[in-house]
Amino acid sequence: MLAAEETIDGGKEMVQGILEDVVDSAVKVAEEKQVTEPVEALPALETADTLLSGSSNENVQTNGIPDDGQSVSSTDNLETDISGHQAAARFSHVLQKDAFLVFRSLCKLSMKPLGEGPPDPKSHELRSKVVSLQLLLSVLQNAGLVFRTHEMFINAIKQYLCVALSKNGVSSVPDVFELSLAIFLTLLSNFKTHLKMQIEVFFKEIFLNILETSSSSFEHKWMVIQTLTRICADAQCVVDIYVNYDCDLNAANIFERLVNDLSKIAQGRSGHELGMTPLQELSLRKKGLECLVSILKCMVEWSKDLYVNPNHQTGLGSYKPSEQEMAEGKCLDTGGRRSSVSSLDSTVSSGVGSVGTQTAVPDDPEQFEVIKQQKEIIEHGIELFNKKPKRGIQYLQEQGMLGTTTEDLAQFLHQEERLCSTQVGEFLGESSKFNKEVMYAYVDQLDFCGKDFVSALRIFLEGFRLPGEAQKIDRLMEKFAARYIECNQRQTLFASADTAYVLAYSIIMLTTDLHSPQVKNKMTKEQYIKMNRGINDSKDLPEEYLSTIYEEIEGKKIAMKETKEYAITTKCSKPSVANEKQRRLLYNLEMEQMAKTAKALMEAVSHAKAPFTSATHLDHVRPMFKLVWTPLLAAYSVGLQNCDDPEVASLCLEGIRCAIRIACIFGMQLERDAYVQALARFSLLTASSSITEMKQKNIDTIKTLITVAHTDGNYLGNSWHEILKCISQLELAQLIGTGVKTRYLSGSGREREGSIKSYASAGEEFMSLGFGTLVGSGADKRHMASIQESVGETSSQSVVVAVDRIFTGSTRLDGNAIVDFVRWLCAVSMDELASPHHPRMFSLQKIVEISYYNMNRIRLQWSRIWHVIGDHFNKVGCNPNEDVAIFAVDSLRQLSMKFLEKGELANFRFQKDFLRPFEHIMKKNRSPTIRDMVIRCIAQMVNSQAGNIRSGWKNIFAVFHQAASDHDGNIVELAFQTTAHIVTNIFQQHFPAAIDSFQDAVKCLSEFACNVAFPDTSMEAIRLIRYCAKYVSERPQVLREYTSDDMNVAPGDRVWVRGWFPILFELSCIINRCKLDVRTRGLTVMFEIMKSYGHTFEKHWWQDLFRIVFRIFDNMKLPEQQTEKSEWMTTTCNHALYAICDVFTQFYEALHEILLPDILAQLHWCVKQDNEQLARSGTNCLENLVILNGQKFSPEVWGQTCNCMLEIFKTTIPHVLLTWKPVGMEEDSSEKHLDLDLDHQSLSSMDKNASERGQSQYSNPTDESWKGGPYTNQKLFAGLLIKCVVQLELIQTIDNIVFYPATSKKEDAEHMAAAQRDTLDAVIHIDTEDQGMYKYMSSHHLFKLLDCLQESHSFSKAFNSNYEQRTVLWRAGFKGKSKPNLLKQETSSLACCLRILFRMYVDESRREAWEAVQRRLLSVCSEALAYFITVNSESHREAWTNLLLLLLTKTLKISDDKGARFRVLPVPV
Repeated sequence: MLAAEETIDGGKEMVQGILEDVVDSAVKVAEEKQVTEPVEALPALETADTLLSGSSNENVQTNGIPDDGQSVSSTDNLETDISGHQAAARFSHVLQKDAFLVFRSLCKLSMKPLGEGPPDPKSHELRSKVVSLQLLLSVLQNAGLVFRTHEMFINAIKQYLCVALSKNGVSSVPDVFELSLAIFLTLLSNFKTHLKMQIEVFFKEIFLNILETSSSSFEHKWMVIQTLTRICADAQCVVDIYVNYDCDLNAANIFERLVNDLSKIAQGRSGHELGMTPLQELSLRKKGLECLVSILKCMVEWSKDLYVNPNHQTGLGSYKPSEQEMAEGKCLDTGGRRSSVSSLDSTVSSGVGSVGTQTAVPDDPEQFEVIKQQKEIIEHGIELFNKKPKRGIQYLQEQGMLGTTTEDLAQFLHQEERLCSTQVGEFLGESSKFNKEVMYAYVDQLDFCGKDFVSALRIFLEGFRLPGEAQKIDRLMEKFAARYIECNQRQTLFASADTAYVLAYSIIMLTTDLHSPQVKNKMTKEQYIKMNRGINDSKDLPEEYLSTIYEEIEGKKIAMKETKEYAITTKCSKPSVANEKQRRLLYNLEMEQMAKTAKALMEAVSHAKAPFTSATHLDHVRPMFKLVWTPLLAAYSVGLQNCDDPEVASLCLEGIRCAIRIACIFGMQLERDAYVQALARFSLLTASSSITEMKQKNIDTIKTLITVAHTDGNYLGNSWHEILKCISQLELAQLIGTGVKTRYLSGSGREREGSIKSYASAGEEFMSLGFGTLVGSGADKRHMASIQESVGETSSQSVVVAVDRIFTGSTRLDGNAIVDFVRWLCAVSMDELASPHHPRMFSLQKIVEISYYNMNRIRLQWSRIWHVIGDHFNKVGCNPNEDVAIFAVDSLRQLSMKFLEKGELANFRFQKDFLRPFEHIMKKNRSPTIRDMVIRCIAQMVNSQAGNIRSGWKNIFAVFHQAASDHDGNIVELAFQTTAHIVTNIFQQHFPAAIDSFQDAVKCLSEFACNVAFPDTSMEAIRLIRYCAKYVSERPQVLREYTSDDMNVAPGDRVWVRGWFPILFELSCIINRCKLDVRTRGLTVMFEIMKSYGHTFEKHWWQDLFRIVFRIFDNMKLPEQQTEKSEWMTTTCNHALYAICDVFTQFYEALHEILLPDILAQLHWCVKQDNEQLARSGTNCLENLVILNGQKFSPEVWGQTCNCMLEIFKTTIPHVLLTWKPVGMEEDSSEKHLDLDLDHQSLSSMDKNASERGQSQYSNPTDESWKGGPYTNQKLFAGLLIKCVVQLELIQTIDNIVFYPATSKKEDAEHMAAAQRDTLDAVIHIDTEDQGMYKYMSSHHLFKLLDCLQESHSFSKAFNSNYEQRTVLWRAGFKGKSKPNLLKQETSSLACCLRILFRMYVDESRREAWEAVQRRLLSVCSEALAYFITVNSESHREAWTNLLLLLLTKTLKISDDKGARFRVLPVPV
């Protein structure tokens, strides 16, 4: 300002002269106006109020009309530039009109041109211009309500002040320029709602052009940028500029262009062109950065209501506004005007004469965003058009922004000023049908009515640039001529359109000839007239007409349209100005052109009204930032990279911080990540940087990064990765800075001498910080000291505390943010630990710390955090470096102890999730040290926190389960001791809390039992399983009441599902997996439990139980080595069979209905196996089962039992003995004769009992030629022999069942003794005779057994009679030294049959079956005696001795009336 200068050198005279000019102007206006209505004067006080402040007292209404009704009509006919509707506006008082006139006069005074040459500060013109501008500024700054809202004053500003500013705004006089800028600022503050189009002209044509042009002076740029600094500091103004211009299809992108220009200035890209000093350039850069930072601060301020500072929360993520709350708050803030924004007030008044209501537009962010998108589409389409018109048109039509008719296209070419005029001309001149139609429509939309020919041609060529090709020009001129004649049909000058066509061509040629610098010999007027002779239908046009055309073209050429793009490129491509004088001259020329353009545009929009939106919504910031984040980032990045000035660095870092805040608030991930990465890059802590070059700005960058982490943690998401990477590297830098790890840096003597390999291991962790070369070269102490000094500030107390605050402050992050934080901290930790030689554990330690800090979060959040941390511990605990793994396990132990202190409610699973890493480490890490440590950690937890453990028991037993199969004695012993302690002591006290893990405990004990390396432990484990059964038995109610995962299990069955079943199932697993002594013990315990507690079992439990028990036999159905299978059958299966029968007998009442068929089927299966011992056991068990329980059998049960025996008989008859033949056998008579001889010997060597027979089954054959295949035959023969044994055993079983064991043998002995005493008819009574099952069995069942016996007898008789087949078998190796025979089976089956029949025949209770018995008895006896008579072998006859004795004895004892028919049977001698 020039306030000081005005007080000296004739200031009074200057003011007096100015006021005289003002008064003269006012008088002249008053005389011409001829006021018709008298006006009363107001008191001076009121005059001052109305004129200067515009305020109104109680007697004046808001629209300015006084109570007395006095009104003055404005009929100012002198104001020819004021439109009619404005002339109709009424002033409320004459002083308002006077104020209007004074204001207009000041505007006109400010536009008076200055004299030629350099401006003289003391000249009257310049001083009057300056004072008028100062007065205008004062008026605007102190304007009251009426001045700011009355239509006449608003129009005065548009028509006079804005036009005046368009001229003064490009003045080369600094004072004038500065005042113009100050006035513009005031207009922007108070009147922007009325001046939308004028403000656009100021920005587009003046301010931004001055910033962009390379010839403008430093002073001008400096003043513009000072002004922009004030504009950019106003949030309301910044957002309004974006909303009203960048989101308006018809306006320029002021906001985007402004930021781009400021970004270039901030980067210092134009300094060398301006010839500025380095200091000036730096100052300008700082101002540019300051503006950019201010813009971002405005955005932050505008959207601050969406930001949640984690440090203002109460802690542990306890406060986080819900989505609904945020939405409601947003609606409250955005629904009305934002009172919190420190913006300049743009008051809008309503009422008569006010234009506020006409210009206010509702603020709809979505609608503006749609418009912005449309604008971007149009701009992209124009860009494509300017390269290739057809592509641009096609794109715009596809996007729905351009119609498809030729009229639509023609209108688009007319109206869109941004199109390249050259491309428009090329497009219109194309020869295709479509292009021609568009060109015709384009020309037809021009109106040449009443225009002279040259003016019409000028209008025509304003819209495009003529193409260079003659044919294209020809088509355009032809259509122009036709259109001109069509619009001027009444003209008589041209005979036809041909005349106009030729004349147009000649005018273009004349223009080129007269105004082209390449043409040396210019065309004269006479030559031009001569050239146009005969063109008017063979006649001449009037010479005067042609002369006029020549003179007009000579005076002003026909200027073809230049594209703005072209103009800009030429401006930018100017060579550097040689000296300051030339630059000033060039700048003055540019300023003149700028002023002309601005004035023309300002006058063009002086009467226009454009709606102005006062932004209120927060959502505008998102698209604003998305639009300009790249130039902002470029400015800040270049500033940090190329400039070491602390103020520049501070501005850049502040800008980046604001940008991160905005990107965070609106969830703009790409932008946020880009800015955070930029910060990380300039911290010099990332892998691509060298920390040895660290400067103060890099230290400040680190501090900014830490601050961002602290203040914006809730929004950082994936950007935490970069931040935490830097913090990790910062810790390493601190170690170097404090000299802790310099030994790695300098290396040992050997490393200095050696190759890369020798230092790689030591220096690897510093490679990422750019120390590789130092390590390799072996930096000396001095260099080392300088490095420590450069990074020393990273170890300052403020940095250390700030970093620590990030981790301690993690408790205030919200639920999602803490998960992101933890996830990326774990990722950085993995990178630290990836070094094979020097893994670092900084981040791992921090993970442990934040776990402590955040453990008190709500469980929902904590479980999400631990999901990430637990997975990290899984990996770290399996790290090949034992130190790392030990640290991980120990950290886990500490965290677990703290976590377990909190306890857990029933049915929750947090402990289970928390302790899972122990389980994973135990499973995956094979290091004995780590496994031992895990066991010790778990043991410590059990000993100290047993009362608080609930769901964690599952993990504990899972760990011990892994340890149970280990080969390390210490691990197994410690794990087993702890398990035993849990089972015997802790279960005793806390059994209800451990029910959920009871099954896991039993499974764990089972695994200990199955570890073959420690048999003592195995036995003790089985004992503990037996101990567990006591808990189930003593506390069934606890199991019934426990719910959790068994919600679908009936309460009554929970004892079985949770208690008994796991115990018995795991015992069966032990039986199936372990060696003989352990499985025998397991089998014993399993059946002990059944016998001890079976009385509490439900019926359907027994079904499940026996499915487990029968798995013992299922094991044999799998193909295994013969020796193992044989051992299994002989021992375990044998044992199990007897135990099953014992249990069945003990709990017969509960079991017979549901399990008898299964047990009989299992016995049948055992009998069918190729194992003699198991087969014998099967028949023995069947025998015991029936003898012990037969008296309780129902007829149905007897039926099942008899059917089972029948099936066994049928499936074990060795029919193959009668049909088997060796391969290649030839019959010959000599062999048959030999067979007969040998048979007598074989009968004498028959086996006396079944066991003897079973031991000779593998004798070698005497003749190799008879063998079809030794191994095949042996296997077959062994199986056949077992079937023979089973047949004998079954016969004995039937005898024992019916008559009780040993009864028959005693009876035979008594018969023999009686025969020797010749007292066969004596009565013989055996004590055990009545203990058999005979009396409980029906005749039907006895007949079934008789069928079995008779079939067995028939088979053995047939075999014994087949001497030839017996010889074949004997020669093939069956039975050894003598021929095979089945004499025992033949006689015992018949003896048993006879005993049953004779017993039934004399049983009075079976009288109804006597007839059937008699028939069967006669048949059997007669057949037996008939067969005996045919027997010739002495040994064979001896075998029948007891049988015959039985037959005779029983026959003699039959009563006379029954025995008559028996006594006619032939009796052998």
